[in-house]
Amino acid sequence: MENQIRIAALADIHVTQNDKGKWDASFAEISENADIIVIAGDLTDTGDEHEAEILAESLRGCHIPVVAVLGNHDYEKGKQKEIRAILQKAGIHLLDGEAVVIKGVGFAGVKGFGGGFGKFMLSMFGEPAMKAFVQETVDEVLKLDRALAALDKNEDPIPKIALMHYSPLAETIAGEPTEIFPFLGSSRLAEPLSRRQVDAVFHGHAHCGVLTGTLDKVSVYNVAYPVLKKQGYTKGYLILEVPIKTVEA
Repeated sequence: MENQIRIAALADIHVTQNDKGKWDASFAEISENADIIVIAGDLTDTGDEHEAEILAESLRGCHIPVVAVLGNHDYEKGKQKEIRAILQKAGIHLLDGEAVVIKGVGFAGVKGFGGGFGKFMLSMFGEPAMKAFVQETVDEVLKLDRALAALDKNEDPIPKIALMHYSPLAETIAGEPTEIFPFLGSSRLAEPLSRRQVDAVFHGHAHCGVLTGTLDKVSVYNVAYPVLKKQGYTKGYLILEVPIKTVEA
């Protein structure tokens, strides 16, 4: 028989040092309406560990599991390791090339990176700086593939959700200036998502993008907080119901 797991998704909450208590009621409400929360990066505004502590305090009020990845803002001050440690200590599943199974749903998470889309995708050619830029994306793709592969090792197939900050396709960043598309995501991230047949993808980063897109048969959701608000999600989060198989007693 099947059951439904409700996943509440959001991104780009950009918690600042002045946000103490700001998110408490929101996360408490989400805990009542969903089974799992996912946050697709830019957890902090300036990558400060004190911002992470404020977020961790708000998330301690959650009564459901939280899965998250870091975004570019969380790397701003080079404190990403400290931020990761603070949030993990608060019980958050912070993924960076890892996978976790919660309530019968598998989650694979990476930050991702840029590089452009389709025929306009940057190639590993030219100056060392350009090669390093593209290599960063390749490294993120390899981490994503390893995480998804870990989920494929389950004896029984389970729903697979990919969580990242950068977009794997251009469709969900439409509305952003085309000049910055290479810095909003990369088609390279799409390949393991299609090959590993994930059920859904959540990302953020593109504040002026659109909510939904499709990668082959995979649903992709841009859950950046400004996008959700623009699309009428007044509470600032989206809920996706994922069917899972349950064993009868």
